[in-house]
Amino acid sequence: MDKKQFNIWYILLAIWGVLLLQSVIAQQYGPRNIPYSEFLAALEDGRVKEVAVSENVIEGVMLAPPEGAKATDVVHEAELQEVRFHTVRVGPDVAEQLEKHKVEFRGELENTFFRDLLSWLLPLGLFFGIWIYLLRRFNPGAGMMQFGKNKAKVFAEKDIDTRFSDVAGADEAKYELQEIIEFLKDPSIFTELGGRMPKGVLLVGPPGTGKTLLARAAAGEAGVPFFSLSGSEFVEMFVGMGAARVRDLFTQAKEKAPCIIFIDELDAIGKARGAGAISGHDEREQTLNQLLVEMDGFDPRVGVVIMAATNRPEILDPALLRAGRFDRHVLVDKPDVLGREKILEVHAKKVTLADDVDLRRIAQQTPGFSGADLANVVNEAALLAARKRRKQVTQEEFSEAVDRIVGGLEKKNRLINPREKKIVAYHETGHALVAAFTPGADPVAKISIIPRGLAALGYTQQRPTEDRYLMARSELLARVDVMLGGRVAEQLVFGDVTTGAHNDLQRASDTIRAMLTEYGMGETLGLASYERSRPTYLDIQAGGSREYSETTAARIDEELKSILEERRGHVAALLDKHRDLLEAVAQKLLEQEVVNEDEFLEIIRPRLEAEGLDPRQAVRAPASAEEATNRRPGEPIGEDGSR
Repeated sequence: MDKKQFNIWYILLAIWGVLLLQSVIAQQYGPRNIPYSEFLAALEDGRVKEVAVSENVIEGVMLAPPEGAKATDVVHEAELQEVRFHTVRVGPDVAEQLEKHKVEFRGELENTFFRDLLSWLLPLGLFFGIWIYLLRRFNPGAGMMQFGKNKAKVFAEKDIDTRFSDVAGADEAKYELQEIIEFLKDPSIFTELGGRMPKGVLLVGPPGTGKTLLARAAAGEAGVPFFSLSGSEFVEMFVGMGAARVRDLFTQAKEKAPCIIFIDELDAIGKARGAGAISGHDEREQTLNQLLVEMDGFDPRVGVVIMAATNRPEILDPALLRAGRFDRHVLVDKPDVLGREKILEVHAKKVTLADDVDLRRIAQQTPGFSGADLANVVNEAALLAARKRRKQVTQEEFSEAVDRIVGGLEKKNRLINPREKKIVAYHETGHALVAAFTPGADPVAKISIIPRGLAALGYTQQRPTEDRYLMARSELLARVDVMLGGRVAEQLVFGDVTTGAHNDLQRASDTIRAMLTEYGMGETLGLASYERSRPTYLDIQAGGSREYSETTAARIDEELKSILEERRGHVAALLDKHRDLLEAVAQKLLEQEVVNEDEFLEIIRPRLEAEGLDPRQAVRAPASAEEATNRRPGEPIGEDGSR
């Protein structure tokens, strides 16, 4: 049976109908409402037979002409009709006039009980009516006794069409979850040997890596119901509701076993207890306590597997992570180049690709991208192709989509004076030339002086040829050289410097400081590590205090300055040696605003070959820049270093 949706307009329409009906009945059968002057005239004529006088109203019986008669019509006494009337009392001497004309009258106390009662009941009824309507509108099926019901979205096994084939770039995580799927399909495989499956599986990884998709795919592969909800949906403003919802969730899950319970953003309720100003009586802590009790209380043989996802495992309560609760942790990390290519293939199935599209090349241009980022790249490319009224998505749209996500939107209408544009051109050319003639640097993919994003006036995009997890000292210094290339080029050509390189200098200083304090790559500090802050579980930097003396800090600053000056001199010599190439590339950049890889190599190829360098050599790419430079590989080096 279909349940009709409640609508407050039905109530308002019914109230309007009742009021209209009451008005019609009052006009047809109620006393006639007459002016006070007509009452006085009837009193003078002796047509008033009896009245009841209250404080504000006079009601009674009088002889009056037939209804519809005009005031000018002559009406005989025999035609007068006895009617009831009421009028608003105006004068204070009504009793004297009535006694004068010998009219029977009496006083009445006005009964205000129902009026007073309605003045209270109507607002209260309206308030509760709107409250119940809002509860049902925003939480269908909820009522006064439904607060403790969980808000999980329950998907039947036939409604889950996600499979592991829809998840790419997370092969290790899928392998770890395969045991869970086999257990849900046939628990006897494990119980016959006396083993038991983990009660809880915690998916850990950066945002956008597909943790929720993996959990849903596991349920689809196992063919079991799937309970999905967020950690924040447990906690409400009413004390005890979170714990009640946890109990209700596990009760429903046991009834539908085997099944999977998935709690997204577990850190919303799983933070370590006692960390805040409010201790044991906090609503969130009560919810966490109930979750711990429920995980301890149910039998794993019933076939209920709890999965949760978080990107902040370091703040979770230790009681959640102990054996017997979330005792299996599955890392869902950002994909490598092969994983990115597979993810692009999955998302590219939904769009029409041109023959020139090379997904491997796009994967190489997007190191550090998560699955969500890659899905956005495909979507942006499709939108760009549609904007150009093309029937297929070409490689050009994909490259533009990557630039758009990494560097921001193009600001073609931003007015830049010719001198500033010339400075930007030489700045970006300096980055590109240093990258091209420095062994260990990433190849240049594109140079642009079109403003992007909020503040970048130009950028030089480099494309790593492979993913890296270790970096040599020479490679870190090569990265510093590329960062300094823009500033040195400005000084070499114009004899002056601008503020455009402030972010380049900041990242170069951070890289060298990390070499000295964290990696033991300094000349005077030895092998000691002086970490400024301790990384979290996912290498997200957290604030920390300095753990070395002022003397050591002075030595660090002195060596940092020495290395920066040394690298600046090396870069200045390199650019001065190739001054003609600096002028040629900068002029071409000023002419067409964007110089791609082939055009750049065409200009510098003879010099590279003369020095014995292979223009297309797949050099070792630096590692992901989160370790030292706070910039993802392949991210453009902007005029001001903006991303």
